[in-house]
Amino acid sequence: MSSHVFTSESVTEGHPDKVADQISDAVLDKCLENDPNSRVACETMVTTGLVVVTGEITTSASFIDFETIVRNTLTQIGYDSSDCGLHGGECGVLPLIGKQSPDIAMGVDREGAGDQGMMFGFATSETDQYMPAPIFYAHQLVRRLAEVRHDGDLPWLRPDGKAQVSIRYENGLPSSVDAVVVSAQHDKLIEKDDESSIRKEHRMIRDSIINEVIHKVIPPELLHGINDERIHVNPTGRFVTGGPEGDAGITGRKIIVDTYGGMGRHGGGAFSGKDGTKVDRSAAYAARWAARSLVEAGVAQKCEIQLAYAIGVKEPVSVHVNSFGTGTVSDTDLEKITREVFDFKPKSIIRDLNLRKPIFLPTAKYGHFGRTADKKLLASGESIDLFAWEGSNKVDEIRTALKM
Repeated sequence: MSSHVFTSESVTEGHPDKVADQISDAVLDKCLENDPNSRVACETMVTTGLVVVTGEITTSASFIDFETIVRNTLTQIGYDSSDCGLHGGECGVLPLIGKQSPDIAMGVDREGAGDQGMMFGFATSETDQYMPAPIFYAHQLVRRLAEVRHDGDLPWLRPDGKAQVSIRYENGLPSSVDAVVVSAQHDKLIEKDDESSIRKEHRMIRDSIINEVIHKVIPPELLHGINDERIHVNPTGRFVTGGPEGDAGITGRKIIVDTYGGMGRHGGGAFSGKDGTKVDRSAAYAARWAARSLVEAGVAQKCEIQLAYAIGVKEPVSVHVNSFGTGTVSDTDLEKITREVFDFKPKSIIRDLNLRKPIFLPTAKYGHFGRTADKKLLASGESIDLFAWEGSNKVDEIRTALKM
């Protein structure tokens, strides 16, 4: 019997870095809404009372109202009061935007990759979403924190927060939750700052989050046997100062939260604020699509795919498939089938996954993978797929290619 514990974390929509990601992707969506061929590399920094939007944007859109985009995004998250450290209606907004370098544009103009680098996609059969269990449940916890805050069930919650889940694996499969950590920003619920009052406040918050968040998300069969000492809620005792007031946020600092919680490898490139010509984003989506399809097709229980590109070159310079010994055929054969079924040229990825459409803001919270494929109705009346890389449309083709 082999046994080990693996831990992953996620953060709420109000975490400063995720706020920055959402603003960057909101800017990207607005550019694509006006000009599907926009080239966007938008970086955002948020701090107390100030949002700085910078980067390189080349678009035919006549005007991008950065201030309105920032204010609407902050307000929707819940930063609508100076008590939170960042008031969407009153904060300073500073846009500092340039255009794409002509040296980069040369490569993209000929339908090549917008940069060099390597990207990874990962999938595992251990959950219905083909995601590792630790990151899946961590995402569910922070999503639930936002839900009970927005619905008013726990009205004292504020937007910032984190969750961390440690899963014990037996013989490679999740068997139980070993530890849970939830840090949730909250209002100051008591007037007195004496030790006894703070302890009482902490107990109330802890009990509420255990009952309304943790027990609502994690199945009882995974929580069996866990004791109170392994459930940590606001371990310091209080979390009032948070959001951009407590810690500045920057686009692209939560790349492990965005992907597989550390269980799959990462090429190092962030996603948010980048259009589909940036293979940091588009190729990572394509690699996930391929890895997930192989696992869903039943040809592997676990799969990681690496793609690598050279700037300005259409085809990837390498494709690597690793099934960790779980494949029904060799990894060499899986690589051959993957190359036959999937077209990894940037132009093809953009076409197949709808990456010229304004679909990106929903990806900037709760992870880019393991999400339910959904539809978005555009202002034009067109209905488009969200999270197309989570689709199953290549599964039958893989099975046919392998004569399953």
